[in-house]
Amino acid sequence: RLQPVQSGGGSVQTGGSLRLSCTVPGFTSLKCGMTWHRQATGQGREWISSINSDDSTGYADSVVGRFTLSKDRAKDTVYLQMDNLKPADTAIYSCLTTRGYGGNSQCDDNWGQGTQVTVFS
Repeated sequence: RLQPVQSGGGSVQTGGSLRLSCTVPGFTSLKCGMTWHRQATGQGREWISSINSDDSTGYADSVVGRFTLSKDRAKDTVYLQMDNLKPADTAIYSCLTTRGYGGNSQCDDNWGQGTQVTVFS
């Protein structure tokens, strides 16, 4: 199985920025896609964004215009740039690999370890 490793996160004031990364050896060669999710305390998991093997992206209404996904193929890494953060963005953020368009079955359902993002006012 693939093993996504997340980094980044932390605490930031309202309006600030953070960048999360998710590194998955084999991600590029296997043509995986990736989704990002978050879960706030006491709430269910929320999908927030996706990037496919063809670099197409999608974002939830709650983050569109503030969050941006990008990819470094050479590093097998996806970045989630989060700008203009709000206290409502406080949650544990997790990446998940997906098979996407023409991806290998190894891409299915590999979760990162999760990372805490806290936004204070």
